[in-house]
Amino acid sequence: MNSWQSEIEIQVRSTEIDVNGHVNNAKYLEYLEWGREEWFEQYQLDYDVLKDCGVVTVVAHVSANYRRESVQNDRLRIRTRLIAVGNASFRMEQLILNQRDETVLDAEFVIVTTDPEGHETVRVPDVIRDKVVRS
Repeated sequence: MNSWQSEIEIQVRSTEIDVNGHVNNAKYLEYLEWGREEWFEQYQLDYDVLKDCGVVTVVAHVSANYRRESVQNDRLRIRTRLIAVGNASFRMEQLILNQRDETVLDAEFVIVTTDPEGHETVRVPDVIRDKVVRS
């Protein structure tokens, strides 16, 4: 794994399967959210820390490519990394791999930093800027 990257592993449960017998497309967005949450926690950037910096984060855009289906009992790894930081937003790249190391989904999120009180966009704090992956 690259520096400033996190990874979690999950097992697909029966309640996550749709009528077609595979993971419902909306469920993958929840998996990705779990991955981003792990990234923030791993780098000590939980909600309270960010709020102390005067920001909360809001997903503004997601682009997801569904590459392969997942079925009950599949073991999935969700990888997350920060790839770019702008003035008031940053981009995170995420990847879901199955137990055969096949790409199930790749996605990119644009996340905006806002003032927790007025919800106006604000500058991305340095504690996030410092975590960008240098390729």
